[in-house]
Amino acid sequence: MAKRGKKYQDAVKLIDKEQVYNPEEAIELVKKTSIANFDETVEAAVRLGVDPRKNDQQLRGAVVLPHGTGKTQRVLVFAKGDKAQEAEQAGADYVGEEDLVNQVQQGWFDFDVVIATPDMMAQVGKLGKILGPKGLMPNPKTGTVTMDVTKAVEEVKAGKVEYRVDKSGNIHAPIGKISFDTEKLAENFNALVDALVKAKPAAAKGTYVRGTAVASTMGPGVTISTSTLNLK
Repeated sequence: MAKRGKKYQDAVKLIDKEQVYNPEEAIELVKKTSIANFDETVEAAVRLGVDPRKNDQQLRGAVVLPHGTGKTQRVLVFAKGDKAQEAEQAGADYVGEEDLVNQVQQGWFDFDVVIATPDMMAQVGKLGKILGPKGLMPNPKTGTVTMDVTKAVEEVKAGKVEYRVDKSGNIHAPIGKISFDTEKLAENFNALVDALVKAKPAAAKGTYVRGTAVASTMGPGVTISTSTLNLK
C-alpha cells in the first residue's frame, strides 16, 4: 500500500476512532480534514447486510438528493418524435436516435448519464458492451429507461445519483462537494440512507445497515455510528 503524505497523516490524527459520530459531526470532520486544493467530492459508503451473489438481494436504484451533487450532469437521451422534443425542452444536452448510437460506437463519450425510451432499447442495446462497463447503460431500475423523459431529465439535472451494491455488499455514492454547508451534506446523506432503507430486499436477513462512513476525494474516511441514524 502506498505511503500516505504528511498532510493526510495529520488529518487522520483529528479523527477519534473511539468517538461515536452522527452525520453532522462526521461531515464537519470531513471538511476539517480535506487536504486538497480543489472542491473535493464528498462520498458516502454504506455497508449493507445483503448477499449480492443472490439475485433477490442485488440492490440497484437511484435517489434525487435534495441539494444536488454540485456537478453539472451532461444528459444524453435516445428518443424520437415527440419524446425527443420533450427531452430537449426538459434540458437534455444531447438528443437523437441511430445517429447518436453510431457516434457512441465510434468512441464519443461527452456525457455523464444516458436515458432512453423503451422503443429505442433495441438500438441502444447494441451499445451494451460499451456503456455497460462504464455504468452508463440505461436501466428501468434507475429510471433511465422510461417514456417520461421530462421527469427523467429533470431529476438528473436536479441531483439524481444512482447506486448499486458491489460484490462485498457496499454502496458508494457522491453526496455533494466539500464546499457545501454541513447541513446540506447531512441532508443529502440522510436522503441516500432513507432510499436504501426503503429499497431493502425482502430476502435480506438480520441487520440491514451495518456500517456507514463519509470521506472527501483525497481525505480520510470518518465512520458514522448507525445508532445515530433513523433506519425506519
